[in-house]
Amino acid sequence: MTEQIAPLILVDGSSYLYRAFFASQQADLRTSDGTPTGAVRVMTSMLRSLINQYPHSPVVVVFDAKGKTFRDEIYPEYKAQRPSMPDDLRLQVEPIHDIIRAMGLPLVVEEGVEADDVIGTLAREASEKGRATIISTGDKDMAQLVDQHVSLINTMNDSHMDVAGVEEKFGIPPHLIIDYLALMGDKVDNIPGVPGVGEKTALALLQGIGGIKDLYDNLDKIPALGFRGSKIMPKKLQDNREAAELSYLLATIKLDVPLHESIDDFQLPQPDNDALKALFSRFEFRSWVQALEAGPVAVADGNDPAELAADEIETDYQLVLTEAELDSWLEILTQSELFAFDTETTSLNYMEAELVGVSFAVEPGQAAYVPCGHDYVGAPEQISRARLLEKLKPLLESDQQLKVGQHIKYDMNVLARYGIELKGVAFDTMLESYVFNSTASRHDMDSLADRYLGMKTIHFEDIAGKGKKQLTFNQIDLEQAAPYAAEDADITLRLHLTLNASLNKDEALAAVFEQIEKPLIPVLSRIERNGARVDARLLGEQSVEIAARLVELEREAFDLAGKEFNLSSPKQLQQILFEEQKIPVLKKTPKGAPSTAEEVLQELALDYPLPKLILEHRSLSKLKSTYTDKLPLMINPATGRIHTSYHQAVTATGRLSSSDPNLQNIPVRNAEGRRIRQAFVAPEGYKIVAADYSQIELRIMAHLSQDQGLLSAFAHGDDVHRATAAEVFKVGLDQVSSDQRRSAKAINFGLIYGMSAFGLAKQLGIGRNEAKQYIDHYFETYPGVQRYMDEIRLKAAEEGYVETLYGRRLYLPEIKSRNAMRRQAAERTAINAPMQGTAADIIKKAMVQVDQWLSESDMDARIIMQVHDELVFEVAEAQLDRFVEQAKQMMAEAVSLDVPLVVDAGIGDNWEQAH
Repeated sequence: MTEQIAPLILVDGSSYLYRAFFASQQADLRTSDGTPTGAVRVMTSMLRSLINQYPHSPVVVVFDAKGKTFRDEIYPEYKAQRPSMPDDLRLQVEPIHDIIRAMGLPLVVEEGVEADDVIGTLAREASEKGRATIISTGDKDMAQLVDQHVSLINTMNDSHMDVAGVEEKFGIPPHLIIDYLALMGDKVDNIPGVPGVGEKTALALLQGIGGIKDLYDNLDKIPALGFRGSKIMPKKLQDNREAAELSYLLATIKLDVPLHESIDDFQLPQPDNDALKALFSRFEFRSWVQALEAGPVAVADGNDPAELAADEIETDYQLVLTEAELDSWLEILTQSELFAFDTETTSLNYMEAELVGVSFAVEPGQAAYVPCGHDYVGAPEQISRARLLEKLKPLLESDQQLKVGQHIKYDMNVLARYGIELKGVAFDTMLESYVFNSTASRHDMDSLADRYLGMKTIHFEDIAGKGKKQLTFNQIDLEQAAPYAAEDADITLRLHLTLNASLNKDEALAAVFEQIEKPLIPVLSRIERNGARVDARLLGEQSVEIAARLVELEREAFDLAGKEFNLSSPKQLQQILFEEQKIPVLKKTPKGAPSTAEEVLQELALDYPLPKLILEHRSLSKLKSTYTDKLPLMINPATGRIHTSYHQAVTATGRLSSSDPNLQNIPVRNAEGRRIRQAFVAPEGYKIVAADYSQIELRIMAHLSQDQGLLSAFAHGDDVHRATAAEVFKVGLDQVSSDQRRSAKAINFGLIYGMSAFGLAKQLGIGRNEAKQYIDHYFETYPGVQRYMDEIRLKAAEEGYVETLYGRRLYLPEIKSRNAMRRQAAERTAINAPMQGTAADIIKKAMVQVDQWLSESDMDARIIMQVHDELVFEVAEAQLDRFVEQAKQMMAEAVSLDVPLVVDAGIGDNWEQAH
């Protein structure tokens, strides 16, 4: 009996490369210095999975070579429309090649041809020798290579396609695939095809008569096929014969490329584990490094290192249903230096969420879930919520029992509803990840587990379902709920061990976490639960007025357009503005349509009345739907207040953001926006106090740049904008006009945001040369600012990141981009981020100090909101003077800079009055 030879595996490396890149976009994986690694990680996993699937087969990876191929010589427009490779992907090509070589896999690149042609040639050689070949690709063109010895596998969807599979998928056998591609053409590769022939027509022709040669031999038989357009198809084919034959040539994979290697040269993978470990360390694939450190792991042994890291730790997840079991766990927790803690509830709204259970983890793999509120039919008896909280209260309120959580502010808020003040919070993995790399797109537990542990977690949707039928946690069977909840605590503990070790390697980053982000957690929790009083009646009146104004605006717009149309429809707006009214097109969308974006309409509104009306309509519609209609519905019936959620791990610069409602985006530059602030009111016997830092980013610029002119102006309490105007416009301080001061203010703030002469000219409505002169005069006046900007750009380019005054780091992956626009945008960010980030750090420090002062003093006051550089308080009327004086002083002295920090404070019955 002849021993069967294992199949040869040919990997379409170029196809893998792009698929891995786009598959990794959502996670946005990067190293701590911002280097993109998503494609490297995903492609490495794909290859290892393939090796696992075929442990006895040689695996060969084939890539396209750089430069032109023979197809470009035949047809210069071939692939001419393809976009250039994304910069983030280009940076990952060489690392991928290095890892493939370290895995012991042959890497084949042949100049003048494509990867398809190399794969086709190798597959033909193997087929002629009777050797089975499996081509791993997602490219439909490869279906033409399938025969009795050659099949395709798509690792993305785990599909396998042999001859029968090709017929089932395409409706034609493999030998007609080239004809199929030639008739339809290919927009991606710019293969012309025959105009008017799509998938259905191509199939009708090929199934009815045969390949292209047969079609041209039997043009007279085509009308009898009876498909739509069959009667005129012979003429179409005849008129486009040259295009069809060219397309056939372009779509045909070469099977005779002269190669340096034969299939007999390809052997089983022999990985270099030392090289792999060095590469995995370089790209911060920690779980893979751990897997290799655990012992020599042959790449071909079938173990994905991401899976190995999870499997190496045995899990012991316990479901706790009795008080005796709970007491045992409480003993373990009490003796633990640190434990992970998590709550399971009925809602993401912390003001409405009811506790369903709690989970703990004391060491990796050892966790428990204690349910107290699962009430589905047939649910087992559980410890009552009241009894569970009674037993947990001493542990949870102890400063000595250290806890770690993932987004633990939520758990803190939930427990507060039951009279428990969570203390001893030592770590929060969401914030550890955020401080470690704020540029990473997501800091939720599932994303972090994948990024830092190489683990796939149980997602909530996996056990609760999706959409309207999604179950709340109390409805989920404990057989599913317990592993999910216990895993949450377990993964949180593992993430902390990994992230904290990384943070502690950098003293500045560790300090940002310990001194800024961690102390802020309970402060934000209190602010959220304090909430803000909102007058629903005022908002309702404003909604009615806005609705009437929207009707007026629609009528005015219809009159200007000469007909009725949907003001919210970009398509209808494009037609009316640019086709019917012949307004010039300033900008186009990526798809080539005239843009009706906000900035475009703002520019057009300077000269045309209809865009001005559209802008007002948009603004009022957004105010109505987002605030005047919505805020009254968000008033909590129990407290009579709205309770926003503040997010510490969203913005890259360190600024807080808020949602439900978003308090940061209430407009203040128009009367209607300011009216919304009037609805934020003080309760009887109290006033609203709004305290904000004056010109804080300019003051930070003075400190960072050490420009003597700016330092002197702030030290003497000068009006910096007036002083700048006097210098730039060469006039005395007392001669500065309001317009000159306005221009100077635009320059002062514009330049710290990296504004160019073009941008300043646009903002001030002046010529570009005049704007450039203003900027030149500014830098002559403040040379230290120019020096700082030049130095920070250079530092960012060298190190790939910039830092705030307190060590918060912002990575700039585009700072070396070959794309000039992306690089310049990164440079602008490099200039501004240290100032914006430092301002964020300062107000966070101030919040912590003010909150501590309020908790320790007899002051009847509370923080109810934080918006940008402003803190908003409710203060008892009898204590107003003392409060304002002390709050201003405390905020001004929150940090020490080389210029004084100035805090302005206003008082009113509502938020708007307090400004």
